Amino acid sequence: MYDIIIIGAGPAGLTAAIYACRASKKVLVLEATTYGGQIINTLDIDNYPVEPHISGFDFATKLYNQATEMGAEVVFEKAVKINDKGDFKEVITDEKTYSGKAVIIATGSINRKLGLENEEELVGKGVSYCATCDGAFYKNKTVAVVGGGNTALEDALYLADLAQKVYLIHRRDEFRGERETVKALEGRDNVEFALNSNVTKIIADKKVDAIEVTNNSGEAKTITVDGLFVAVGRIPENNEFKDLIKLDESGYALSGEDCTTDTAGIFVAGDGRAKSVRQLVTATSDGAIAATAAIKYLNGGYYANH
Repeated sequence: MYDIIIIGAGPAGLTAAIYACRASKKVLVLEATTYGGQIINTLDIDNYPVEPHISGFDFATKLYNQATEMGAEVVFEKAVKINDKGDFKEVITDEKTYSGKAVIIATGSINRKLGLENEEELVGKGVSYCATCDGAFYKNKTVAVVGGGNTALEDALYLADLAQKVYLIHRRDEFRGERETVKALEGRDNVEFALNSNVTKIIADKKVDAIEVTNNSGEAKTITVDGLFVAVGRIPENNEFKDLIKLDESGYALSGEDCTTDTAGIFVAGDGRAKSVRQLVTATSDGAIAATAAIKYLNGGYYANH
């Protein structure tokens, strides 16, 4: 029996593990893929206090090592269900069942797709959701980035250092991301904006050859590209737990700023939680808050929104 089971080994989950271990709790972290979450795809972190210009991979590795050195047990299995047994919870993975007195859900989110006909079959053949992972394959080539948030802007800026030409396609007339990054892109000769536009078709034989871009007036044009980088948002991975925690219309977990849910003993943290800001610093903050709430719950404090 574990004191706290944490689902997800991203910044929120690993920070929660550190705080729980510091309180001498027996901690299990379950992770479906690899530790670090989406931050491992960031080449250079410059907005996290104290340690600027660290890579996402290095940041995640330091966080993972810190959590495990403090006593957190990390198991790489996918959690598929939680059974509420009252005083304890059963967390069922794709391999076995674990029991814990409290659970912190920190599953984060996955990339949202464009929903085009041949999109998924072309992943790795010109379609990518990670510029820092795959950008090196497109040195001196032509690429397109789709999206208008910080991720899309940062991807375009990163690719502008590698590619001969970068098209940045956004469905609105202005970007949602940080203005400073937009200014940096405006200063690049090899970056071209296509606003009020959507990618409506991927043209490919064995790999991506071109894309069809349609503006809001219905006018379509074909742009020859070697690669298409999709950065149109993310989808929270909470669906497996919807019977125990309330979700909003987009699938994000509803909670207070104390990271508690309406089910006693179940807490949420990180990008899968409904909130206005999703950044590395807010993920680690959530982890600390959720762990503190879970510790108070285990120690007899009433800490549940129900």
